Amino acid sequence: MNLLLALLEDMVLAAVPALGFAMVFNVPAKALRYCALLGAIGHGSRTLMIHYGLNIEWATLLSSILIGVIGIHWSRWLLAHPKVFTVAAVIPMFPGISAYSAMVAAVQISHLGYSEALMSTLVTQFLKAGFIVGALSIGLSLPGLWLYRKRPGV
Repeated sequence: MNLLLALLEDMVLAAVPALGFAMVFNVPAKALRYCALLGAIGHGSRTLMIHYGLNIEWATLLSSILIGVIGIHWSRWLLAHPKVFTVAAVIPMFPGISAYSAMVAAVQISHLGYSEALMSTLVTQFLKAGFIVGALSIGLSLPGLWLYRKRPGV
């Protein structure tokens, strides 16, 4: 029961920035609720995958693929471009903490000088943030490549 409540809280809190960024991107009013819902679904699925042992990079890739597939399905149903739903929905999954930790380590290295621990933190957090951003972009583009392909693969 605790997992279900934590998941519900996570999904509601992820819907807020998805909705906010959808409003910033001038998404039509009728599509705002779908952006929020898709942001909640994507972040909730990533949270579930992380809870069951998948690392954050792979969970982000799979969740962004899920967002892309659902966005394409909804775009056919609501007669809008898939990016209307998907771009705002992946914003809550951006790696803010990892990027911030990497930047703090970089500033500390420049201020205090080189140390093995700070350099390790910098490289680890920078790579984690880079892989998450890469997973988001690849995951959003794969469903379109799969579903809109006109020529055979071979």
